[in-house]
Parts: sequence; C-alpha cells; structure tokens
Amino acid sequence: MDLYSPYVSRIIDNWIEEDIGKGDLTSSAITKKIGRAHWIAKEEGIFCGVGIIRTIFKKIDKNIECTFFINDGEKFSKDQKLLELYGPSKSLLASERISLNIAMHLSGISTYTKNIVDVLKGTNIYLADTRKTTPGLRIFEKYAFKCGGGINHRMGLYDAAMIKENHIAWTDNLKNAVNKIRLNTPFTTHIIIEAEDMKQAKDAVLAGADSILLDEFDPEFLRKSIKELRKLSTNNSNRTIRNNLIIEVSGINPKDISKYLIDGINLISTSSSITKSNWIDFSMRYIN
Repeated sequence: MDLYSPYVSRIIDNWIEEDIGKGDLTSSAITKKIGRAHWIAKEEGIFCGVGIIRTIFKKIDKNIECTFFINDGEKFSKDQKLLELYGPSKSLLASERISLNIAMHLSGISTYTKNIVDVLKGTNIYLADTRKTTPGLRIFEKYAFKCGGGINHRMGLYDAAMIKENHIAWTDNLKNAVNKIRLNTPFTTHIIIEAEDMKQAKDAVLAGADSILLDEFDPEFLRKSIKELRKLSTNNSNRTIRNNLIIEVSGINPKDISKYLIDGINLISTSSSITKSNWIDFSMRYIN
C-alpha cells in the first residue's frame, strides 16, 4: 500500500476532518505543552498499521515523534508496549482516537486472518479475501488481511473480470461472454467464473476461464471433481496463454476450513476476516 499516493492521503485527511473538524474544543484546557505517551495492548494479536498511524500523527502535527516497538504482521502479547509518542500535548490528544480506531480495527482483521492461515500451513492452499469490505476502507482492510498472512483477491471491478451467478443469468453463453471480455480488455485481464454445480464448473473450464470459483461445494464432492476439472482444462483448446487453471473455493464456514485441505485447490476465499473479526483492544496511556 502506497501511503504517499494522493488516493490514500485523501482518505486519511477525511478521517482527520471527520473527528477534528474546525478544531478540538477541549484543547484550550490543556496547559502542559509537551507530553509523552505509549500504547499498550490489552490482549494478544497480530499488529497492523505502523505506516498508517505514523502518517496520521504527522498529518496532525509534524512535531510528533513516534517510535514503534513492533512491525506490521508481528505478534504481540497482552500488556506489551507497542509504541511511544512524544510531542505537543494538544496534538497527541487530537490524534488519539483516530489512530487507535484504525489500528484496533486493522489488527483485528490481521489477527483473525492469521488464525485461519495457520490451519492451511503445510498445504499449497492460500487464503484470499473478497470485495466484501467497508466502503472507504477497502485498501486498508485488504492490507490488514495480507499482514495476517492472506493474499488479496481483486481490489475492485477494474483489475479482474468475474462472471458470477447474476452475470450467468443475464448472458446467453459463457464462451461468448469470455470472448467478449477478451476482446474488450487487455491480454493481462484475468477471467474468473463462479460455478454453483459441476455442470457450471465444466462449462466455465470449456469457456476458457483462467480461474473457476466453486461456491459452497461439499468437500467430499470436491475431492472427486477437481481431477476431472483439471484434466478437462488441460485438453481444452479455448485456454489462453495462461496454462494453469486456478481453482478457488468459497462459501465455507471458517470453522470448517480444515475439511477443505484438498489437493488441487489453489485458493480458499473468505469475507469473514473483515465481516466477523473483532477489534483488538489497545490503550493510549500518558506519561507524566
């Protein structure tokens, strides 16, 4: 994630404007000019947000000094000191809630993701995210997912083509749909087709998809089906320059992930890291 990009910078500016607005009405009560503070973790987890937090503090006041004792993607324990701050007291107070909120949210996503990724250890299966993200926070939530050991699926509608259930219902022919996408997009465009049964999966392979997404398939049925789909892909004349079919599985309850450690699956995608994770509790404590 490029924290210097105008897009990311504008989002962080919006967070600051949302909370501080025209100014902190309580700041006139502060008499101590310079202060020190540190962050303490109130539970264990995986940290995310070093660069983001540093950017928030610097945008609010360039005189704030921020020293981290942890990196993104690293594990922390309960009561561990995460970072130390020094600078104008009013600015530290104005920065507190914005920085804590985003760090607690993103660290919750990273922690949840790491717990699932650990189940996949020793396999060739990667955990991928989805587009089911909080509007305005996608780039940050997907970054947090990566910090937890997952990989990012497409960022939006613009960087991969996915033919899903509703697309299939409104197109006359999968092969024609794939051909139209190839005709109207760069050769680098990756085409994914979602399948809800074996017939759709076979049709997707024969249509020349680069990936097929098998949604809510039973694990025992998958074991029997994957070899057949890969064989069909190998012999398919509609394949493009991408020779290896990617098989993705979705619609799985995170508690059942261990049932899907099946040879031949490349990706398991989940929205649960973002939709079901809890914030990790951090506290900002001031040092007199």
